[in-house]
Amino acid sequence: MGFTDADINAQREMCQWYNAQYETLIAQIDRFSSDLASDNGDYGAGDNQQIANAVVANIDQSEVFLAPRVQALTQSQDFAGDQYFPLYQGKSFYLLWQLLSNVSAGIHGQQPAWFVGPSFQRAMRWGTEINRSHLCR
Repeated sequence: MGFTDADINAQREMCQWYNAQYETLIAQIDRFSSDLASDNGDYGAGDNQQIANAVVANIDQSEVFLAPRVQALTQSQDFAGDQYFPLYQGKSFYLLWQLLSNVSAGIHGQQPAWFVGPSFQRAMRWGTEINRSHLCR
């Protein structure tokens, strides 16, 4: 089973988001994470809670945009029964969306930077994969 016109449309829209929002969002998360770590994970120190609120609002806005698009991507099974996305970089967008959701949940739960960090690092990995593919240019 291959990809569909709906997959192509979803990918085009996700690329528009990626080109307009990804770098800014990643920079905001990274800056917040660094600031939080320097304050020993204390959300009450300085402006950390206000910044956390702004960062999760931006992540959540991206999540709302990406969710219906990544969830609509065609998933197929190979001969061994393993799931895959026929659409080029479909997996990358799906995992980016999933991992950003984990980052948001961690910040909403006021988890320390080291708790949120692994999901953030993996989100950046999949974002870099999209960038290196030149798909969204």
